[in-house]
Parts: sequence; C-alpha cells; structure tokens
Amino acid sequence: MKIRRMIIDDYDKVYALWTLCKGMGLNDLDDSKEGIERFLNRNPDTCFVAVNNGRIQGVILAGNDGRRGYIHHTAVHPDYRMQGIASRLVKMAMEALKNCGIHKAALAVLNPQAHCKQKA
Repeated sequence: MKIRRMIIDDYDKVYALWTLCKGMGLNDLDDSKEGIERFLNRNPDTCFVAVNNGRIQGVILAGNDGRRGYIHHTAVHPDYRMQGIASRLVKMAMEALKNCGIHKAALAVLNPQAHCKQKA
C-alpha cells in the first residue's frame, strides 16, 4: 500500500468510498467535486489517499486556517479496516500540517455513533 497526496482525479473513487462509510455527513455543496477541488487547491499538501493496486483503500482531508489544523472525512474501506491504514493517514496528515507550521489540530466528528474501531 502506498500513501500519496490526494488529487482531484481521485474524487470519484474517494466519494464512492465515503458513501460506503456510515456517518460521513456528506453534503451536496462542500463535498461536490467543485467543493473538494477548492479544498485541495487550498490544502494541496495535507490531503492523502491510501492506494493498493489502483484501489483507494483510505482517505483523509486535512487543512488549516493558519493557526490550527482540521481533519475531515477520514475513511477506510470496510474490507481494509483494522490494518493501520487510518493511523498511517492521520500520521501523514499531522506531519504535513506540522510542515505548514501548524502544531494543533481538531478532528471533526459529526456522528459519534458512527462505525469506528480502534486497535488495542
């Protein structure tokens, strides 16, 4: 598996992944292709996908307001959970935010009852 920066060409596969994950809180404006393209243009170095054999297995969107980082829409395909993919994505995003001079980050959780797992 390789983790790389997300590009707008990933959108269709990423959106399909998000729709598989309960509690993502997608909306037509912010999560449209145009909305995600705006986010990627503002945050080109802090959004990542985990890819294996051309298949996107995970995604994380991270950005900042110049003072604090924000993590949005972190998802791992149900078939690939519990393999450390989300942990690797969060680590990459936090490192990228640090490289932007950001040392604090908030994680947006829209549905605390959404399907989440944590490795012991």
